Amino acid sequence: MSKPWRVVLASQSPARLATLRSAGIDPEVIVSGVDESVISAERVPELVAELARLKASAVVERISPAAEPTIVIGGDSLLELDGKPYGKPADHAEAVARWRRMRGRDGVLHTGHQVMIIDESGVRERNRTASTTVRFADLSDAEIEAYVATGEPLQVAGAFTVDGLGGPFVSGIDGDFHTVVGISLPLLRELLGELGVSWPELW
Repeated sequence: MSKPWRVVLASQSPARLATLRSAGIDPEVIVSGVDESVISAERVPELVAELARLKASAVVERISPAAEPTIVIGGDSLLELDGKPYGKPADHAEAVARWRRMRGRDGVLHTGHQVMIIDESGVRERNRTASTTVRFADLSDAEIEAYVATGEPLQVAGAFTVDGLGGPFVSGIDGDFHTVVGISLPLLRELLGELGVSWPELW
């Protein structure tokens, strides 16, 4: 008989939740409340890894000791362009300016993953970043204005989606599609496996 895992997603991202659900996992959501603006790192992959770790750790502190074996998953995504990290744009103007820089170019979407397990043996954890190159289409100014006017770019890291209205404006990716959406399912499976949890146990 498989272990009765409680799975908690330490993220308010609808895309991460939908991705996990489509893969057969239905976690409860507990938002970490971590202030991301005070965290810094020399490189973008390290920054998203640290943000994911802090989010998951904050939730573990709130629910530990857990009444049942629990898996907490933290994630954070940023787009790297010209060596700089970009999260959600602050407003319409910033989103438009961002897309004018991005169009016709490549960027790298980094997603940090933190997996923490609480059970009778204590807390075990793994942390890793997945990175996927994204090729942006060469949008016209009118297309950029129309896309930003939908409001979608203001809600997501990098000011674009690959699985929503922004899909037609991404001409290709090099890496895991799910990393761009917000959580790499292959990497998550790998991290869970290192912690002794088989993916099918969570179905």
